[in-house]
Amino acid sequence: MEDRSTAVPPWSMAVSAMLLIQLGNGFSVSVIDQVGPGGTAWLRMCFGAVLLLVVFRPDRRALHRSDVPTLLVLGLVTGAMTTLFLFAIERIPLGTAVAVEFLGPLTVAALASPRRSAMVWPLLALAGVVLLTEPWEGSIDVVGVAFALGAGASWGLYNVFTQRVGDRFAGVSGLAWTIPIAALFTAPVGLPQVLGGDLVWWVLPAAAGIALLSPVISFGLEMLALRRMTHTAFGTLLAIEPAFGVVVGLVLLAQAPAPLQILGVGLVVAAGAAAQRGGSRSTPATPEPV
Repeated sequence: MEDRSTAVPPWSMAVSAMLLIQLGNGFSVSVIDQVGPGGTAWLRMCFGAVLLLVVFRPDRRALHRSDVPTLLVLGLVTGAMTTLFLFAIERIPLGTAVAVEFLGPLTVAALASPRRSAMVWPLLALAGVVLLTEPWEGSIDVVGVAFALGAGASWGLYNVFTQRVGDRFAGVSGLAWTIPIAALFTAPVGLPQVLGGDLVWWVLPAAAGIALLSPVISFGLEMLALRRMTHTAFGTLLAIEPAFGVVVGLVLLAQAPAPLQILGVGLVVAAGAAAQRGGSRSTPATPEPV
């Protein structure tokens, strides 16, 4: 059966995914206050796993032994990306965290570009990050930035392995395997925070709603988009995400950036757009039907 997602432009799926991810991160802040960033990440992965397994019911017959290492790596980097980023936004503004995190996939996309000169653009993005964090003010949270950099490294690997899993499995069934793995990997950090936190009545339904936004819908859209886009083209669209982070931080969290920080975001976005040029993948991979 033909994949209905081919009727939808891949860029629209990617942009929708970015917006949903940042909305999920913005809504996560209130949950972080109750059960910590690790607990929030773990609850999101757990609810996401349940939703995906119930809705998609992946067929074990389509799973080969050779798929296991890739699924394990994607599950690990998905859990690490989400957990480290939530630890970051506990300490630094959302827009700043997204811009710092963006250095990871930007570097991966620049390395994948056939033009070696593309490596200059991560340096331009780094200059934008410096403007965002304003280290000369003496108020930079080094630990928060370190968490965001770790999330960025995970994000770069996540894009690579998401495309591989998306090529292998039909639709988003690959996601139904990787999110439960991510829930297992995040449990050692998340479960103690949940048990030791303030688990008031609204935390669980809030975490379930956030999980629907991210990882379920947003990560699924990314997987479908990456099946039909190069890392270069996808990376170009990712340049918008720091701007989404700033807007969501302003609207949901009242985190207003200073003029110099807005310039920093502009540099990051410009670097991301300039670093990668490319279109759709010439021959979209045909996954094995489930």
